[in-house]
Amino acid sequence: MAQRVRYPIGEQSFEQLRKRDCLYVDKTRFIDQIIGNGGKYYFLGRPRRFGKSLFLDTLKCFFEGKRHLFEGLYADSMEWDWEPYPVLKLDLNNEKYKTPDALDAVMEGLLKEWEREYGITPDVESHSMRFRSIIRAAHEKTGRGVVILVDEYDKPLVNNLHDHENFEYCRDKLASLYSNFKSSAEHIRLVFLTGVSRFAHLSVFSDLNNIQDISLDDDYADVCGITEEELRANFGEGIRNLASRYKYTEEQTIDRLRTFYDGYRFTDEEIYLYNPFSLLNAMQKRTFGKYWIASGTPSLLMSQMRRFDIDLKSLLDAKCGRDSLSGLDLENPWPLALFFQTGYLTIKDYDFEEELYTLGLPNEEVKTGFLEYLLPFYLNTKGEDTRFLVSEFVREFREGDVEGFMRRLKSLFASISYRMRMEQENNVHNGLLMLMLLVGLKVQTELCTSDGRIDLFVATDRYYYIIELKLDGTAREALDQINARDYALPFAVDDRRLFKIGVEFSTEKRALVDWIAE
Repeated sequence: MAQRVRYPIGEQSFEQLRKRDCLYVDKTRFIDQIIGNGGKYYFLGRPRRFGKSLFLDTLKCFFEGKRHLFEGLYADSMEWDWEPYPVLKLDLNNEKYKTPDALDAVMEGLLKEWEREYGITPDVESHSMRFRSIIRAAHEKTGRGVVILVDEYDKPLVNNLHDHENFEYCRDKLASLYSNFKSSAEHIRLVFLTGVSRFAHLSVFSDLNNIQDISLDDDYADVCGITEEELRANFGEGIRNLASRYKYTEEQTIDRLRTFYDGYRFTDEEIYLYNPFSLLNAMQKRTFGKYWIASGTPSLLMSQMRRFDIDLKSLLDAKCGRDSLSGLDLENPWPLALFFQTGYLTIKDYDFEEELYTLGLPNEEVKTGFLEYLLPFYLNTKGEDTRFLVSEFVREFREGDVEGFMRRLKSLFASISYRMRMEQENNVHNGLLMLMLLVGLKVQTELCTSDGRIDLFVATDRYYYIIELKLDGTAREALDQINARDYALPFAVDDRRLFKIGVEFSTEKRALVDWIAE
């Protein structure tokens, strides 16, 4: 079937998107909200590839007065004079910032471009002072307040959380630059920043006490991402193409899209969103794939897991307050906030009485893809075909082949990287939990009974597994504990067969060395 719809995958230019007649889900009503609120300073935090850059460029075209690009969209009906404003857009998204010179080069290029545009000959070297002069000159030359748009304002910081010296350089540089938002307020019409996180201890937030962080605001819940209603209204042809290829009905296709790509939630209100990057790729390629997770490995998260020795289980069913999600401490980034703000965890529920959020994995794409990337961090998967490993492991579990899947576990736990601190039993539990979740098994950790807590409890259609782990103990001791504490008693009335497995793990050998099953 010939594809007629043009899907703007990775397109961040609103002007190019409209000129090429690409599919566009109309988000311009949010411009009306921003203007109508009367605010001057805004911040929006969303995960990567979620549409922040496109929305920012849409703002740029709007304030530049390019009404022809908005024909047929909500913004075209707004009461607006469409006279152009001076717009300064700082795009910090296209550099890795591995050295201090990288940020300097980006700023130098932008400043020179604006100085030429507004006829300024700089008489100082400071980037911050030159930026201040440009803001003033743009206002004086046009008679209109300046619109400043900063795309991924925090990328130089996020990319250097592991490099203290470069991080401090970038923080000081950006803090000096962003301080102009306050000192040049009389010349500014609007400042809108996007990024992953609202970083604490950065002047843009500490100095501007009237900045509106709309990241968790119900009124802007779907400013980025695709709602179910928008999916049905805009992606009909793509849904039909997928249905035809997979021999599904259209409703079955939507169900599968929902399972794979929906589930993101950023506010108290229950508005769930599809990942736009994955959705567009699935439509264009007519294939369900792990597009977002494959577009960038979670190296930052893995480095933080190594740094803080994170308990994976605590992340997968976590509760926290709003303040925990809306900011990030640069010196000691809280892992839960980092996982949420980067899109690997999302809001699952909100308790209005307790004012607590429950977080979890958003969908199947993130669950399987993210866990596959993390699996080598916990287990020795070098040289293994991950898909084959997964399929064989789940087959053995579902068939009750204890010998088979325990041999596979022993192989996987051989020669674990010395990056992992194995002196804590928690890290070994994480590796086991990761593998169980990856294969889609129903697994519970530290399941409470009347006489203790089961390390790992796994249920399939035909079998129950109680697994007890002893770090530098013996497999026999682990199995004896299962029996002595009657861990199997609560499951005696079920007709499924139950296996009790004692496992010995050696921190010296960094390996699973023995097991006993009955």
